[in-house]
This record gives sequence, C-alpha cells and structure tokens, in this order.
Amino acid sequence: MAPAPSPRFRAVFFGTPQFAVPCLDALFEVADIRAVVCQPDKPQGRGLSLTPPPTKLRALTLGLDVVQPTKLRTGEFAAWLRDQAVDVALVVAYGRILPKDVLDAPRLGCVNVHASLLPKLRGAAPLTWAVVRGESETGVTLMQMDEGMDTGAMLQQFPTPITVDETAGELAERLAVIGATAVREGLPRYVAGAFSPMAQDSAGATMAPMLKKEDGRIDFTRSAKDVHNHVRGMQPWPGAFTTARGKTVKVLTTRVTELPHSSSGRAEPSTVVFADKSRVVVACGDHGVTLARVQLEGKKAIAAGDWFLGRGISEGDRLG
Repeated sequence: MAPAPSPRFRAVFFGTPQFAVPCLDALFEVADIRAVVCQPDKPQGRGLSLTPPPTKLRALTLGLDVVQPTKLRTGEFAAWLRDQAVDVALVVAYGRILPKDVLDAPRLGCVNVHASLLPKLRGAAPLTWAVVRGESETGVTLMQMDEGMDTGAMLQQFPTPITVDETAGELAERLAVIGATAVREGLPRYVAGAFSPMAQDSAGATMAPMLKKEDGRIDFTRSAKDVHNHVRGMQPWPGAFTTARGKTVKVLTTRVTELPHSSSGRAEPSTVVFADKSRVVVACGDHGVTLARVQLEGKKAIAAGDWFLGRGISEGDRLG
C-alpha cells in the first residue's frame, strides 16, 4: 500500500457502518488519524458470532488504532479524546449521541457528514425518509455539531438528484461517495478557517426518525406513487412487507401502474386486480402498483409471476 500523504491536520474519526468507510478513506488521505472510534462488535448471523463493524475492519487494514467505547458519558472518554490533542473529530453515522464534553474535546470541535440537505431530514434515517417521502433531491451536508439533533451550523452542501426508481440502498452508495468528496474538499478548508458557518433555518426543518421493523408495512390505501416510494425507500432495511393468505410477504420491487377507471373504481385498495405469469397488480388509493419481485416467508426472492404460477396469489385476494 502506498504511504499516506503528509498529514495536514490531526483528527479522530467516529463512524460505524459501511456508509462511513469512504469518508474514513478520504480522511486518511488528508489527515493524521489518531484513532477510529466505532460501535462495539455485535453478534450476527445464525451462530451469533461477534462481528466487527465495517469501519473497524477498514481501520485495521489502514493500520489505525481502533477504540470501541461502551459508555460516552462518564467523562473518561472525553478525557481520552482531549489527550489525543486533535484539531477536529469527523463523525459519520457513528450511531450514538455525543455528549457536550466529547463535542468540545477536539480543538475545533466535531464535524459531521450528514446525508441530507439540512435543515431537511434531521435525524437517524435521512436516506430512507428522503425516498419514502418522494423527494426529488437530497445530498450531503458538512456541518459543525452541537448538542441538538443535527441542528449545528452548516459548512458546505453537496446536492444530488434522486431518480424515480432508486432505492435507499442505492442512494446510500452514491451519498457515501459524495460524503467522501465533502471530506476531501471541505474538511481541510474548515481546519484552515476558510469557512463562514451558516446557521440553519429551523423553520424549514423536517425530521427523519429512527426506523422500526413495523415501518416497513405497506399501506395500500395510499396513492400508487406513495406505495412505490415506500417500497424503494425501505430497501434494504427494514424492507417493505405485507401479508397474503396469512403469511408475510416482502415486496422488493414495484412500479406504478395506471388502472382503467372501471378497475380502480371497483376494487378496494389492497385487492389483487390482475395476476398472471408476467405480473401481479394491486389496487391502491388511486390506480395500482405492479409487484415485480417478492419474497415469501423462508423463501428466496422470486418474480411475482412465479408467485402466481405457484398458486400463492390470485385475482381477488386481499393483501395486508
């Protein structure tokens, strides 16, 4: 591996999931990273074996020290961070709220890469809610952190469009790369004092609350467009789902389908109005959605037409 560039400033990195890894790589290019702070290893899989988070694996590959605190509010962690004598801490999807003594420990405080165009979509799941709510644009905001929920002053924003069929998972991959660009371009400028931080207009704020499994449940009384946005927004987690003949069905891919007025007027929302070997169409609050791919309980993902051929669904069935 080629040696890292000469450091321009000293930093600590806070981040846990795969989304944060490109930003860690970007910080490695522009800074002397004293440590990577991430969530503790967690049991995963059928064997519940302890699995390190993606940022830990990447940090070890880069030869960086890793710290995985279980508590942040005892004062000990803030004292450790002060001892690192860093210029700034970069926080990317760390997954825990940082107390004031931690936020204040670096010389220039903590800077966050937030996956929305603030003040829109403050909170834990901005990617998902941007898609679910049918936003046509989102982006990344480089911001100073304070004690509020994503309320700190903004340094720079990097907008990007959301396409009509893009899933939250696909959007996350793109925003991770954009976030890395924000780190390379913006963080050195911040440390050099080249930014005039901009206060957020809280009057325009919206929230993106933490996701629950139940958030994936499909409401077919909503418009077909809303249902489509919901399905793509809930990918990959918690996943959009409904029930059919008493069993849970994950809905993986949909498309909005115009129904004849006679059909949409006759069928109650959630009714299967058409099913054959090519597609399954469900009535919504207006028009319908074609279910393209589904996954039945304990089974692999299949085309919805195969669901029909296997006699798991037919016209007239009600979902949910």
